[in-house]
Amino acid sequence: MKTVMLRNVEVGCGKPKVIVPIVAATAQGILEKAREFRAHALDVVEWRVDFYEDVFQLPKVLSTLKGLREILGETPILFTFRTLKEGGEKEISMEDYTALNKAVAQSGDADAIDVEIFSGDQVVLENIANIHAAGKVVVGSNHDFHKTPSQADLIYRLRKMQDMGADIPKIAVMPQNKADVLTLLSATEEMYRLYAQRPLLTMSMASDGVISRLCGEVFGSAATFGMVGQGSAPGQIPADQLEQVLEILHRAL
Repeated sequence: MKTVMLRNVEVGCGKPKVIVPIVAATAQGILEKAREFRAHALDVVEWRVDFYEDVFQLPKVLSTLKGLREILGETPILFTFRTLKEGGEKEISMEDYTALNKAVAQSGDADAIDVEIFSGDQVVLENIANIHAAGKVVVGSNHDFHKTPSQADLIYRLRKMQDMGADIPKIAVMPQNKADVLTLLSATEEMYRLYAQRPLLTMSMASDGVISRLCGEVFGSAATFGMVGQGSAPGQIPADQLEQVLEILHRAL
């Protein structure tokens, strides 16, 4: 399996990498949160730009992103506009979504960009091509905040992400019970063992799914999401606590 480099962070090697989101609405709040992150254990910062009040003003997005880069130094940045249909904060046209992702990739200030893989194949392929042309990494994503699909469907979705050229396939689903969490973990293990050619990022959300955020190294998930203050999805736990658990499991394995 290939690993993926985000600056000096090698995703797919060693412990699962800890990604922490920024979900502030203002440029000042975003940059303040980035400064706060310097006191915490994390590997990658995700900027959830759909929370940003000026997200539809591209010069402001690029300016705030540049400020993030200056504060975070060599910490990798994952840039994500999560659409309303996949649990995000705002609607966006696919034309604007594509233009936003392309401009961010070309700016050089983000290291990876999230592309929702079920946005229409032509839209997705254009986004992936633009991001790769700028030399940046694509996280191909899919989110279901209502249910957990079958194991076969989960594997189909992850394989589609890989086949379309995503560098890191990512899926997050909502469990209705503990058996759904096992379905997600089993799908991750099967995908990792039989089909994966690149790092995977999988999780089951909410309180039932917390275990999936901790045990990724056992089943084949190469990264996980923690939080410092406000999280971006149900079930995230404080990044410092998460790092301790990941270290304990890594040593045991």
